Amino acid sequence: MSTRSLRDRHGRVATDLRVSLTDRCNLRCTYCMPEAGLPWLPKPTLLTDDEVVRLVGIAVSDLGVREVRFTGGEPLLRPGLPDIIAAVAALDPRPEISLTSNAIGLDKLAATLEEAGLDRINVSLDTLRPERFTELAKRDRLGATLAGIEAAAATGLAPVKINTVLMRGVNDDEAPALLRFALAHGYQLRFIEQMPLDAGGTWRREEMITAAEILESLKAEFDLTPDPAHRGSAPAETWLVDGGPAKVGVIGSVTRPFCGDCDRTRLTADGQVRNCLFARGETDLRGLARSGAGDDEIAARWQEAMWGKLPGHGIDDPSFLQPARPMSAIGG
Repeated sequence: MSTRSLRDRHGRVATDLRVSLTDRCNLRCTYCMPEAGLPWLPKPTLLTDDEVVRLVGIAVSDLGVREVRFTGGEPLLRPGLPDIIAAVAALDPRPEISLTSNAIGLDKLAATLEEAGLDRINVSLDTLRPERFTELAKRDRLGATLAGIEAAAATGLAPVKINTVLMRGVNDDEAPALLRFALAHGYQLRFIEQMPLDAGGTWRREEMITAAEILESLKAEFDLTPDPAHRGSAPAETWLVDGGPAKVGVIGSVTRPFCGDCDRTRLTADGQVRNCLFARGETDLRGLARSGAGDDEIAARWQEAMWGKLPGHGIDDPSFLQPARPMSAIGG
């Protein structure tokens, strides 16, 4: 096993790789993508299945990555997804493999993905009301999402984690109902503060539902006590619900940043390393790979990219600029 790692100058080591497989999505959630969609990445610029597997293999075998999460856009739209997962599951050492999805179509794919080697799944779900789902996502697909979540749980892709973004005046009255739903089905619910990664650049901090507000709304119906388990580098702060063992998480990316413990590195669908979700710069591994570079050269470039990681995302800094890529083109 290689002794190299993805260390930055602040002492953090990236062991969690997020891989965007496509910038395309079959929903148009308002905090992510405009209703008309976006100019998609040209197909020749996208990493091929073999290129994805090669770069993930370098991260795992040469650079100490232990967890790989596939994201999008919507990763279920990637035709080669099962084969990519199977190839990554065959790596030595084998990483933990997860997927972030809207679960549309997962009812037909869950068993195939689990058999290929997928360990667990995170599903984005912002409302349980069909008409509100349509308003938020511009598509009438709540039934398809719920069917996908149920299939994942039935297949054994556990624990199924639900990710929810609350928006002021839109769905901020639904936190208790979503937690009741998660508890009833054995899902793990995590609320995420809305981040400045929308394509329209309309995010305003003063309009964001904060972690404190989320907890206040939940405490109106539930007894929440801090989780005594060590958080480590996990982005979510967790609380025991009504004494446990059930838990609920809150990811306060903006008001309770966890940058000091960040262990992530990101690879976009067109082969660019991003050392932070909010990075303004990228490092091109696709061009390097296609020019004939060997694994050692690619690994060294990846290390250089991570070494320059800033100490934090800087959202509270007056000079903060939103990344040029929206969330749909970066991956969660």
